[in-house]
Amino acid sequence: MTTSSPTPAPAAPLKRRSSPATDLALVTTFAAVIGVCAILPAINGVASVPFTLQMFGVFLAGAVLGAKRGFLAVALYLAVATAGVPIFTQGQAGPGVWGGASGGYLVAFPIAAFLVGLVATLTVRRGPAVFTVAVAAAAAVVTVAVVGTLGTLGMARALDVSWGVAWGYATPFFPADIAKGVIAAIVAAAVHRAFPRLTRG
Repeated sequence: MTTSSPTPAPAAPLKRRSSPATDLALVTTFAAVIGVCAILPAINGVASVPFTLQMFGVFLAGAVLGAKRGFLAVALYLAVATAGVPIFTQGQAGPGVWGGASGGYLVAFPIAAFLVGLVATLTVRRGPAVFTVAVAAAAAVVTVAVVGTLGTLGMARALDVSWGVAWGYATPFFPADIAKGVIAAIVAAAVHRAFPRLTRG
């Protein structure tokens, strides 16, 4: 009587993980991108809050890196600028910026990157078209519901005006920031096509 040896069970597939060094390099790179977008020449805005490309950098960080690393990239940018490196808008720096009219926007930036990054991670494997539409839509919602709301609260406090007046100051930023979200989604889709292993999850 012969016995056959048991067939070994197939090994579970290993989950690909990027290395901590790669994560750190990506987070640092995108923090620098946001800083560059912030200090590029700005257009005079409303209530001492200028129009810049900063939101493009924030949305791009989330759309390319995903929720966690996008959040960390924005947090690193804010930490470096708060520590004194002049990479806030118009070359400002230091903790005092948080108390100004743009303070609410600074609070909103890492949240915006996280939420857009979450949508990006969930849709990146569904094809470029679905990814682009989903990320652009997420950026539009985040622009109004998160960035607009927190930005309004910051302006109302810093400028000592009512919510309605501050909301009126915030709304002119919406079309430009939504457009930045659309462009960030298109750029991020191209990045993911070129580097399909970039986003985890």
